[in-house]
Amino acid sequence: MSPRTPATRWHGVPEFSVRPARRDDGPALAALSRPFVHAGALRERPVSVYLSQATDFLVAQAPDGTLEGCLALREHPAAGVLYNFCVAAHRQGTGMGARLLHAAFARARTRPLSTLFTATTGSGRLFLRHGFLPASPSLAPAGWAQSLDPARGARVLSRTL
Repeated sequence: MSPRTPATRWHGVPEFSVRPARRDDGPALAALSRPFVHAGALRERPVSVYLSQATDFLVAQAPDGTLEGCLALREHPAAGVLYNFCVAAHRQGTGMGARLLHAAFARARTRPLSTLFTATTGSGRLFLRHGFLPASPSLAPAGWAQSLDPARGARVLSRTL
């Protein structure tokens, strides 16, 4: 491959990079999340939340700078919570979600965290394939577990680091 040829994977889709989000990524994070909010997979958050919590996020960025995936890690004492996991529809099935998840694992291992938790209203297949198991909300950080909306029917999953 010549130096000018973009790296490609999976059916000619241009490669992407994973990086920590910056505060100015807030509007793009909100836009990326919007379809998932409309589908009921994510809770609605105002742009101000994405701006103030941008440092929680890892993003998958296309070569043109467009954000096409994101995943946030919030630290709690001894445990982390993964939230707001999104991969743009045209990138689903390309490995982007798995790369974001592995980047979140690497970030979590640099912190004093022993367990990761997440909640999902979907199948959770990607989490389950990467070592997550169903968990009782009572084992999760209390403030986060109490913030879960029972009407959404989310399942709590956990994984030991």
